[in-house]
Amino acid sequence: MFQAWWFTDSMSTDIWHRCILVNGACNYTDFPSTYPQEYLQAVQASSVLACIFAILGLFVFVAQLFTLVKGQRFTFSGIFQLIACLCVMIAASIYTDVFHRDERFGWYGHSFILAWLSFALSFISSVIYFVLRKKT
Repeated sequence: MFQAWWFTDSMSTDIWHRCILVNGACNYTDFPSTYPQEYLQAVQASSVLACIFAILGLFVFVAQLFTLVKGQRFTFSGIFQLIACLCVMIAASIYTDVFHRDERFGWYGHSFILAWLSFALSFISSVIYFVLRKKT
């Protein structure tokens, strides 16, 4: 329940399922029919793509450590990290704009805040990759 993007007193929601609290137990349910499925799928796909591109960026960085000539920049690593950054931004922006807009009671959860934090950190990481040069 603590990994949710949206909380209320009796429910938590993330991008994969909804948890309704009944007698202290979490009952996983489908999303309500009012959820726009196209936007939900866009948020899910963007989140998965962000993870994939971040991992690819790490592998490309390790490969470039051994293959780059001295003085060159880690451009390909930076590109993968920038794409991951954009995917996180797309997912969090869509979720912010579309979901829970008309709900009066509730608050964003830890995972939502972590998504925006990962956007900022992946952007900083991509900038560092673009500036970084191989020394030896």
